[in-house]
Amino acid sequence: MAEETFSIDENIATDDGINPYPLWDDARHGRSVARVVEAGLGGRETWWVTKWDEVERVLRDSDAFSSAINGETMGPIMGDLILAMDGEQHRHYRDLVAKAFRASSLEKWGDQLIRPTVHALLDRLAPRGEADLVADFTYAYPVQIIAAILGVPVEDYSQFQHWADAINLGPTDLARSLPAAAAMKEYLAPIVADRRANPCGDLISDLVTSEVEGHTLADGHLYGFLRLLLPAGAETTFRAMGSLLLALLTHPDALAEVTADRALVPVAIEETLRWETSVTLVNREAVRDVELGGVTVPEGASVLVATASANHDEARYERADEWDLHRPPKPHMAFGTGRHQCLGMHLARLEMRLALEGIIDRLPDLRLDPNAPTPEMRGFAFRSPDRLPVLFTATPR
Repeated sequence: MAEETFSIDENIATDDGINPYPLWDDARHGRSVARVVEAGLGGRETWWVTKWDEVERVLRDSDAFSSAINGETMGPIMGDLILAMDGEQHRHYRDLVAKAFRASSLEKWGDQLIRPTVHALLDRLAPRGEADLVADFTYAYPVQIIAAILGVPVEDYSQFQHWADAINLGPTDLARSLPAAAAMKEYLAPIVADRRANPCGDLISDLVTSEVEGHTLADGHLYGFLRLLLPAGAETTFRAMGSLLLALLTHPDALAEVTADRALVPVAIEETLRWETSVTLVNREAVRDVELGGVTVPEGASVLVATASANHDEARYERADEWDLHRPPKPHMAFGTGRHQCLGMHLARLEMRLALEGIIDRLPDLRLDPNAPTPEMRGFAFRSPDRLPVLFTATPR
């Protein structure tokens, strides 16, 4: 196939009003690997990859497609990032935090932290009979969980979420992302100093006392971890939870099925993760000229790997744009794949499951508010509904 160039504004991914799926649908039908920006960030060509097989190859082939470009784009904001590491360096640093996010390590958080947080939030909603489940629940919920696991004061969750929102803007809005990153470090510094002197079993304590090749973490790596874990732990799960609730609220028969049979809760979660992936793009750099999808991606190119597009690839999923509770199960790309597959995927699934079970139990007759505008998915690089006005039968606390 001859090289094709797809014309696109390099700032399009910051526009919440643009739905990326029609663009990617067009790409998969003829321009699945294409140059989309001739000279983007740092003067690099920017390419996208949109089909399942091609996305999977890029994410699994770390010899040809490096993660180091994330240090160029996000490093100035976040510091030294595990997302920018490859090979043995990546393995060493990933091992530092991996044990805290294994499924077997998370069970204790279910009863000790996650379920009580869910019900504390629902205690305030249940007597009201109406709510906006984004503003009143999903936005506040995951950030409290990751704050508690890290060991920072949970009551400051709104400030963490504010910083997370700004940091995730990255190089597209340095006027907001850089001050947020600096403020987060200033906030965390006395907590880090205390844990170095008095480790107490939380994740920050683990990080400040851990060693890589005989050395403890330098500040650059430590604050890089913390600036990544707080936003990532907050942003992606709050968005996924909102998308799950929107899917069920717009498919009331499916909501009734899930309410009657809780074994369907994980099924609804997996279909939602496939249908609306919270973070739609992953960045890699071609370390040499690489043949992909019948074209040559040149050495040094920035490669935007559209995991959300892969999850809508009609060659893999029938009626891929539809949310279907009874879709035959098949792995998706919501958490990526390969060496950089999301560390927090088990935590995200647990948070979503316990939250949905709590909402079903505590907010009976849950339905969209017919007098409010119908909520919709928004965003390009990050997607979720920005509001979920609902009614339900009020119950005492």
